[in-house]
Amino acid sequence: MTSRAYRCIAFNARGYPPSEVPDDPAAYGWELSVRDIDAVMSGLSISRAHLIGSSMGAYAALLFGLRYPEKTRAIVAAGAGSGSLPSDREPWLKKMPVLAHALAARGMESMAGRMAHHSTRIQLKYKDPKGWREFVERLKGHSACGMSNTMSQCQAVRPSLHNFRDQFSQMTIPVLLAVGDEDEPCVQTNVMLKSTIPAAGLWMCPNTGHGINLEEPAAFNAEVERFLSAVERGSWPHRAPANKIGAIRKETRTAELRCGGAPL
Repeated sequence: MTSRAYRCIAFNARGYPPSEVPDDPAAYGWELSVRDIDAVMSGLSISRAHLIGSSMGAYAALLFGLRYPEKTRAIVAAGAGSGSLPSDREPWLKKMPVLAHALAARGMESMAGRMAHHSTRIQLKYKDPKGWREFVERLKGHSACGMSNTMSQCQAVRPSLHNFRDQFSQMTIPVLLAVGDEDEPCVQTNVMLKSTIPAAGLWMCPNTGHGINLEEPAAFNAEVERFLSAVERGSWPHRAPANKIGAIRKETRTAELRCGGAPL
């Protein structure tokens, strides 16, 4: 749908063929992922763009918006926040290096099925068995080296999105947060982002896991289309930053006290 109205450019993150797969772990990292978006835009002479990212790409898109607001027209962040919830941080930081080691040791052929059966991805199998099998086959085609380095050098060490709450509260870029209601590791972080980013809207898709764009492609495309159209029309809502809302509430409460609690 959006490709009829926009020039759509898709690229794989480093470590994910057909993009390069560096052997050196130092060539990976969340900050490099943010810079890679800028490099692609610069290489194509794009000064400002709508960004659409899923999972790790959603994290990179949100952080790109913080670092390069002048280059970001709007952001669609789908399934952002794995490992960000404060109560999940310790288990996440322990799990990622273990999984990275398993990928490097066993390879994608062995690990793809296990990864596709994760509690946040199994929903695709129930909804679309053929699509799920295709997903598994594509997963087997990924680079074990690239995924291992990505997990150990990017996902295992990137800061929680909650760490950027103050910066997000000042973000003026329109944001559509998309999350499945069965994507348990991400739901609460998306609620935080919705309550923090002044121009954020939250679309929660029912009975859906982490791969929201694969499980419900028609619904996902429709929401993205509506969002981008609203941004282009200038009709996407924008709340006052949280600190200003607090100040307004304080002023209102003071006025109420001066009036003896009478309605204003």
